[in-house]
Amino acid sequence: MQWRSRRGMLELDVLLEPFTRDLFCSLSAEDQGAYARLLECEDPDLFNWFMTDQRPREPELARMVDKVLQSSCYADPA
Repeated sequence: MQWRSRRGMLELDVLLEPFTRDLFCSLSAEDQGAYARLLECEDPDLFNWFMTDQRPREPELARMVDKVLQSSCYADPA
């Protein structure tokens, strides 16, 4: 999973790699599956979901985007 989280786009790598390294193993099996499906998405989609207010249409993917963003040191504390 760590290798799949490495995207080659710095903006995505700084979000996905720490999440995978530090939190993936503590996720429920359902969330681990959702995260694996999230990583199957194209980089431009991931970039838009993580760097803008856009979210995936699939609720489970949107939930994982929010989890990754909340875990980030760049998360808005508000």
